[in-house]
Amino acid sequence: MGNCCSDVGGRMAAVGGTAAITGNQSDAVDMYLKSRGIHGILSQIELSFSATNLRDRDVFSKSDPMLVVYIKERDGAVIEVFRTEVVLNSLNPTWIKKYTIAYHFEVVQTLLFHVFDVDTQFLNIEVKMLKLEEQQSLGEASCALSEIVTKPNRSLTLDLVRRVESVSSTHSQHHGKLTVHAEECFSSRTTAEMMLSCLDLESKDLFSKCDPFLVISKLVESGISIPVCKTEVLKNDHNPTWKPVFLNIQQVGSKDSPLVIECFNFNSNGKHDLIGKVQKSLADLEKIHSGREGENLFLPTLVGHDCENKILKSKLFVENFSETIQHTFLDYLAGGVELNFMVAIDFTASNGNPRLPDSLHYIDPSGRQNAYQKAIYEVGEVLQFYDTDKCFPAWGFGARPIDGPVSHCFNLNGSNNYCKVEGIRGIMMAYTSALFNVSLAGPTLFGHVVNKAALIASQSLADEAQKYFVLLIITDGVVTDLQETKDALVKASDLPLSILIVGVGGADFKEMEILDADKGERLESSTGRVASRDIVQFVPFRDVQGGEVSIVQALLAELPTQFLTYMRSRDIKPRI
Repeated sequence: MGNCCSDVGGRMAAVGGTAAITGNQSDAVDMYLKSRGIHGILSQIELSFSATNLRDRDVFSKSDPMLVVYIKERDGAVIEVFRTEVVLNSLNPTWIKKYTIAYHFEVVQTLLFHVFDVDTQFLNIEVKMLKLEEQQSLGEASCALSEIVTKPNRSLTLDLVRRVESVSSTHSQHHGKLTVHAEECFSSRTTAEMMLSCLDLESKDLFSKCDPFLVISKLVESGISIPVCKTEVLKNDHNPTWKPVFLNIQQVGSKDSPLVIECFNFNSNGKHDLIGKVQKSLADLEKIHSGREGENLFLPTLVGHDCENKILKSKLFVENFSETIQHTFLDYLAGGVELNFMVAIDFTASNGNPRLPDSLHYIDPSGRQNAYQKAIYEVGEVLQFYDTDKCFPAWGFGARPIDGPVSHCFNLNGSNNYCKVEGIRGIMMAYTSALFNVSLAGPTLFGHVVNKAALIASQSLADEAQKYFVLLIITDGVVTDLQETKDALVKASDLPLSILIVGVGGADFKEMEILDADKGERLESSTGRVASRDIVQFVPFRDVQGGEVSIVQALLAELPTQFLTYMRSRDIKPRI
């Protein structure tokens, strides 16, 4: 729906779009998007390919290479998705055909590449009709899409390997290199920022002034209007000036595409009264700003059997108009920004004795992962590609270390001074080791680990490092220190930090949803301070277990949006 909103809290806050001007618009948009599987930021990536030093398989000429691309599905299935053209007589081909793929941050998208030498007798056949088993293999390679887009120049060079089988063993031989380059596809990154106001609005209420808000819609060829933006509601104001709204040029079509701007009077029953409207393009609105003259609203009025536009004395003004470039999540990655992964694990006694099979912490000798291990592995598997050193802070909470008091934030590796472990395997090993070196206790407190993560984020911010931190908290119970946790989260909302919470087991997690601003208003601290942004995503493990959406997809879908909200609110631009 684009990037259009006025960033305000509360039940009458602005939204990024709406399906109708009735009821709770934020809920309508959220349901609309989620019903269509749209959760996070999605980009189209165009991949181009070249190779060097390919093996020469032809006797009287050089090889005629073609590249085939496959995608590895979650269930391990391999599906062919693309073929390049055939380049004649070349050991260093640069293919012209590009492959476009939808980039999903929250999924590890594994790509497989296979280069074939197309036999001379098949060169007149369409590429898509070629039988690959009749062509000679020149080598293959694989990588995750995230490995490509996180490179500074978005280019990744892979060794092409040809598997050679013999009677005694299977071994690999290197046969040249394949370079994959990624470019983000976009029609427009230009965004128009406008501050709109009205003068002399007519009252629709008998005993009070009106409560106005604006809805901006685009007109499509069929003549219907599609809402794309809404301002906040201003209480008791005949001369309102709303907070800035942002409209992506691509979102509305072009600067000359017609827009309808409607001014409504808010009613709590959802039946909002139309005060008046105007129909103008972005180019028209820019002229209104330049001329400093307002545009009269009109109100469609039934006269007999005809509908006429009644011109009102009320006017719409464009106080500010500017165009900016909105950088994307991938722009920041290309500029060298890293996502640093941190994890905190619940060791409270309610998890059960780790030595018994009914415990949430039970380590199955067969290798089957428990819920804690699954959450660590699935989230870490995605985020590790965005962290160069792959050394992750890991803590436990709610347990009593050997000969010590209950700790609500202890280093998972057992060290008194150093909290980091190496790689996802390091987290897994430290977790297993801790189960046999601490006594499970309680209560369930989040405040300590949130403050610890916030301290690391604030130190990085002070050092002007290009880093954004992601803390994963895995817990089996409802947090005991709810207000202390709220205080810590409100304070952390100003930092480059997002917090993912996974609830495991059968507890009632309804209270936990309070921490996730998706379910209501923004968090408020004990001193009355409101969080500057939503930084929490909470998902009960049981809600996604065995479903089409994995735990990592449910958790990470909002992360790019939270990241961009932080960067844009602080005017931090990518170093590209």
